Amino acid sequence: MLYLIGLGLGDAKDITVKGLEIVRRCRRVYLEAYTSILTVGKEVLEEFYGRKLILADREEVEQEADNILKDADISDVAFLVVGDPFGATTHSDLILRATKLGISYRVIHNASIMNAVGCCGLQLYKFGETISIVFWTDTWRPESFFDKVKKNRQNGMHTLCLLDIKIKEQSLENLINGIEFYIYRGRKIYEPPRYMSINQAAQQLLEIVQNQRMRGEEPAVTEKTLCVGLARVGAEDQKIATGTLQQMSTVDLGGPLHSLIITGDNMHPLEMEMLSLFSIPDNSSESC
Repeated sequence: MLYLIGLGLGDAKDITVKGLEIVRRCRRVYLEAYTSILTVGKEVLEEFYGRKLILADREEVEQEADNILKDADISDVAFLVVGDPFGATTHSDLILRATKLGISYRVIHNASIMNAVGCCGLQLYKFGETISIVFWTDTWRPESFFDKVKKNRQNGMHTLCLLDIKIKEQSLENLINGIEFYIYRGRKIYEPPRYMSINQAAQQLLEIVQNQRMRGEEPAVTEKTLCVGLARVGAEDQKIATGTLQQMSTVDLGGPLHSLIITGDNMHPLEMEMLSLFSIPDNSSESC
């Protein structure tokens, strides 16, 4: 059996009792290590679970899934995912691969950012399509996702923005310069991990707003649009801040992971009252 087990959003103790029981009896236990992170490291998880974990990066999961599925038809293999197992399409692909090989699977669900965003007071059924905001580069500055934000706002829906994570990524320079090194030393050169902050996401959004104005378009979002910043949802030091998009470009919510919500129009009075609990101070450059 292949088990896909959600770990929740906080720390080692957020795993369900059912999930923990399965982890402790599996022959191999993989920890997916690229779509999200917990507030604790692999060693803390191993101590609490009482099992050694095998880190599975993007390359392992997407290109070498057969290694994960090996012997899963005759023994139990667990694949651990921060949040809920279906928070990323990669995990659906793993299930499809298992099914084609005749391997049974079972999913153990847990909390994910997709439902935990309700902690800010916005009503979950009023969220539209979720988007991802990626790190821009000098040569790649995509804006196409902004159409989905516009559509959500036209429908009075909130938009959850998932912010980019870069783990075990190779820069173009490292890809080029590392070829010879890799051939002779047998390893690749990776960039340090990077996690997009609320500030970075807001700054990119503000630039898109300006770009649209320069093209003679009327942006669906402006500097004054009400937004919600969330950091480390589910952890003991979780932080929430409500303010304009302009304020989000300077507010400090601390370490990763961050998420951003662009609110829709015509919010319910209870939503507005809840958001007021997290209003950014006048001096938005200060930490919240």
